Amino acid sequence: MSRKAHIVGVGESQYTKWGRIVDETEHALALKAILTAVADAGLSIDDVDGLASFAEDRNEAVFIAAELGLPELRFGNMVWMPGGGGGCAAVANACMAVEAGQAEVVVVYRALCQGQYMRFGSAAAEMMVGDTSADAPEVTFQQANTIMLAAMGSVMPFGMLTAAAAFALPFRRHMHLYGSTSEQLGKIAVTFRQHANNNDRAVMKDKTLTLEQHQESRMIADPFRLFDCCMENDGACAVVITTRERAQDLAKARGRRPVQVVATEQGAPKGYSFGSFTNANIDDDIYATGGTQQMANRLWRKADLQPEDVDVAQIYDHFTGSVLMQLEDFGFCKRGEGGDFIDSGALSVDGGALPTNTSGGSLSEAYMHGLNHVLEGARSLWGESCNNVADAEVCLVTSAAGVPSSAILLQAS
Repeated sequence: MSRKAHIVGVGESQYTKWGRIVDETEHALALKAILTAVADAGLSIDDVDGLASFAEDRNEAVFIAAELGLPELRFGNMVWMPGGGGGCAAVANACMAVEAGQAEVVVVYRALCQGQYMRFGSAAAEMMVGDTSADAPEVTFQQANTIMLAAMGSVMPFGMLTAAAAFALPFRRHMHLYGSTSEQLGKIAVTFRQHANNNDRAVMKDKTLTLEQHQESRMIADPFRLFDCCMENDGACAVVITTRERAQDLAKARGRRPVQVVATEQGAPKGYSFGSFTNANIDDDIYATGGTQQMANRLWRKADLQPEDVDVAQIYDHFTGSVLMQLEDFGFCKRGEGGDFIDSGALSVDGGALPTNTSGGSLSEAYMHGLNHVLEGARSLWGESCNNVADAEVCLVTSAAGVPSSAILLQAS
C-alpha cells in the first residue's frame, strides 16, 4: 500500500473585497471552506483526522476540530514560514503526516478576513505617527505588537511601513542590474487579469485591465504601481490531502485523475531572516532575486523534473516583480532575462510557453496568502480550471518570494 500524498479535494468560501463580509466571521469562513473541500473530495468530516495551516493563522486546529466534530485529531500543525511563504509548506507538512502514518486525511486551510482584522501598514502606521483624531482606529497593544514585527525595527524609522515598500527595493535593484521595466510588470498584471475574467470565483471577474491602465495607475512604492500589488480580500480556502490508495478510489468515484504531490521544499538562504522586510543580511548576489533559487534547485532534484517539464504554473504574485524574479529563480529563464520571458507572452493561457496563474492569482482572483494557488494547481491537472491547459500533467506551485518560502510540484498520476 502506497502512502504517497495526493490532493483529493479543494474548496473555498466566496472571495470578496476586504470589508464586504460583515455577517460571517473569519472563523466561520474557515469552517465553510473545510467542509466544502471535504465534500469535493467525496469524503465526510468523519474521515478527517488532521489539520494544518500557516503563518499564525488565527483559526486554531483544536477549535476547528471540536466545532466540526472530528472523531479524533491526530495531527495539528502550523508552519513557521512567515506570511505567504508558508502556503506550500503547510501542504508539505500535511503530506509528511500522511506519508508517515501520522494521519489519514489532512485538510490544509487558510482563512483571511482583512476587513475584520488589522493589516500591516494601515492602522499600525497611523498609530506610529500618532493619529489622535476622533475617527482614528483603536489599536490594542497586542494588535500593534503582532503587526509591528520586532524584526523590522531597523527599517520602520525610514518609512518601510508596507509590504509594497519592502518588496519594491529588491526589484528596483533588479531593474538597475538587468534593465527590467514597468511595462513588463504591467504585462504580468494584464495577463493574470485576463485569466481572472474567465473565473467566476475571481474578485476581478468583471473588471478588465489594459497595459495603458496599468501604466497610468498611481504609484504605490516605486516601481510598483497600484496594479502591481495584490488585492486585500476576505475569504477562506482549503485543500484535502490523503494517501495514494485512497486517492485512487476517490478519483474513480469523482471522475478525476489522481493528483500526486511529487515533491515539496521549504526554507531560506543563509542569513535571510525576514527577507525583503529586513534586507540587512541578504547577500548582494541574491538581493535582486526572490531568494528561492536554492530551494528551487532542491525541488527539481527531489522530483527528478526540470522547468521544461512544467505544463502550467501557479506562482505567488503578491507583487508583479516577485513573479518575474521567481521565473528566474526556478530556471524558466536565466537571471536577468525574466523581462524578455514576459515580453514573449509566455504566461498566457493563449499559447504561452508557461501558462501561469490561470485563475488570476493574488492580483486578480483573491489574496488568500497563496493557498488558493494550490487549489488552482489541482484544478488545472483535473481539467477543472476556468482556463484549462490542454494535456497538462505537471504543475509548479510556489509561495511568496522575498521571504522564507516554500514550493510544491504536482503531477497527474
